[in-house]
Amino acid sequence: MEQSELIKLLRGVKAGEIPEEDAAAALRAAVFPEASALPYADIDYHRALRKGAPEVIFGEGKTACQILGILSEMTGRGVKNIMATRLSPEKAEFLAARTRLTYYAEARIGVCEKTERELSGNIVVAAAGTSDIAVCEEAAVAAETLGSRVTRVYDVGVAGIHRLFRRLDELMAARVVVAVAGMEGALASVIGGLVSVPVIAVPTSVGYGANFGGLSALLSMLNSCASGVSVVNIDNGFGAGYLAHMINKNG
Repeated sequence: MEQSELIKLLRGVKAGEIPEEDAAAALRAAVFPEASALPYADIDYHRALRKGAPEVIFGEGKTACQILGILSEMTGRGVKNIMATRLSPEKAEFLAARTRLTYYAEARIGVCEKTERELSGNIVVAAAGTSDIAVCEEAAVAAETLGSRVTRVYDVGVAGIHRLFRRLDELMAARVVVAVAGMEGALASVIGGLVSVPVIAVPTSVGYGANFGGLSALLSMLNSCASGVSVVNIDNGFGAGYLAHMINKNG
């Protein structure tokens, strides 16, 4: 049960359209759902009620058949907009032939049983360089799937800072900014010093040897002198997109 369904249920009881006994039974089923029948996964059906979105499947490390089993059980219970992240093209092709899966190749995200929804607010996802766009797209697609409107501002790194200044109007209109950068990760601090909204910094593994697979960008972002900058893990576009949606939704 999602939060919107819970609100509808409570309104139905208040209006006398739904018997209290039926509402109590629905709540029991939502809070204490039956255990998953799968031997390799126990699906958290209560998450949509707690968090406002269903459980997300991390596709890396799972077989295509395991992901299919999880998707099949979730869709069998009526779950919509199920995200599978870090999904390879091969797994996506396998799943798309057997489920209603929409695949975003650059983001490596598949969305099963996708529904059209009205997007709200405004998240800006900014990429320092073109090489960072895959992580940006993971953040953007995740946020859009959850229901947030996203504006993409790409290739605005500090090596050509005039490119960032051309996009200031879009940055200033955001409720939250996701700043994605590899190399030394300076973009997050620069944006953090310009905008009056939260900035979520995403270090990427893009860079030469001393970048240490994103560690130098991570440390730079953690040591940002700009206020209002938080940091997620290296290449964690999904985590940034999810957090940005929560800020956007409640802002």
